[in-house]
Amino acid sequence: MSPQKPGLHPRNRHHGRYDLAALCQANPELAQFLTLTPAGQQSVDFANPLAVKALNKALLAHFYGVASWDIPPGFLCPPVPGRADYIHHLADLLGETTGSIPTAASVLDVGVGANCIYPLIGVREYGWRFTGSETSDTALASAQAIVNGNPGLSRAIRLRRQKDPAAILNGIIHKNEQYDATLCNPPFHDSAEAAREGSERKRRNLGQSKHDALNFGGQQEELWCEGGEVAFISKMIAESPAFGRQVMWFSTLVSRGENLPPLYRALTEAGAVKVVKKEMAQGQKQSRFIAWTFMDDDRRRRFMARRRQG
Repeated sequence: MSPQKPGLHPRNRHHGRYDLAALCQANPELAQFLTLTPAGQQSVDFANPLAVKALNKALLAHFYGVASWDIPPGFLCPPVPGRADYIHHLADLLGETTGSIPTAASVLDVGVGANCIYPLIGVREYGWRFTGSETSDTALASAQAIVNGNPGLSRAIRLRRQKDPAAILNGIIHKNEQYDATLCNPPFHDSAEAAREGSERKRRNLGQSKHDALNFGGQQEELWCEGGEVAFISKMIAESPAFGRQVMWFSTLVSRGENLPPLYRALTEAGAVKVVKKEMAQGQKQSRFIAWTFMDDDRRRRFMARRRQG
């Protein structure tokens, strides 16, 4: 029995070491990227972005039944275990309202990305239906190709173009639509320079030279925006009261704990009835998401009862 990774959700499928033999069977191209650690153990060459992409393909195929998955060069290649954790903790949050995790939840993924990672995991784990929003035509086309390339996903995942780059929820949540939850992995840098510095740190930590290309480091809209994640999330918070009767829980990742106080102030000003924080960890990496609602406990129960009936 492999030791559990500290902090991962109990239902996360990625406790323990990777079964590289099984993953290579799921995606044979992964085999060319295997290497030996100084201790003589087989591992993946994490310094090679093509290896990370091949690992993601294998994980999605082996654990989530996603046979066809790809992303364009230069787009974010997400760590699957950490993304799965957000889905499982969100499931717990939804389950707290009625005592059981809903299997027919409708979830909005704000900024679905070229990788479409959250819908892929949420559909497989809980049978949820997803709407994914995206401002980038290239990312949207990539996510749509993933949906189209895997049987059954087109019934569970629909994608929408955010035509107004200054808006987040406005223009995406249509009149009379209802969502059990929203989720979001916001851009966390406040400038292109900060994003580059972050990529440089990652490159150095992986032992790469200056000439190594981080092909999957992320696009501008994935990595930075004016004002960073506080500005982005504050904008989402400001837009959320208009949809307070249509969405039970709004949520977003917050990469830095020191960013929480201004966000809590924004939530108070927006009139949030309840705010929760879910701490997450994968190895040494600490993360969290916050969620807020404009419905009291009784209204949330009635909302979910109506959703389950029809």
